[in-house]
Amino acid sequence: MKKGLLDILRGKFLVSGDAPKNWLFLLFASFLATVMISSSHRADKKVHEIAALNEEVRKLRSEFLDVRRSVQQLRLESSLKVRVADRGLVPAKNPPKRIKVKSTR
Repeated sequence: MKKGLLDILRGKFLVSGDAPKNWLFLLFASFLATVMISSSHRADKKVHEIAALNEEVRKLRSEFLDVRRSVQQLRLESSLKVRVADRGLVPAKNPPKRIKVKSTR
């Protein structure tokens, strides 16, 4: 067992008679390791992209809520009164009357 381990550490398996099989296996193992590392980096990159997009969605949602709140305030009757008062428009003193139309069917 000691001799086998020393042979592996010294690299004798790379120059022995059946060395081409060993070289092919090492090339194949290196290729698989490269593919594994590459896919791991791609997955990490995707995770970072997803995190950035989630942050952007959170900011846009917050901006949307702020704009919607300000638009709702602008649509209030009290804010409209102030904005149209300088043009001479005032609310009616008498409420409008509802007109009912009877169907001919």
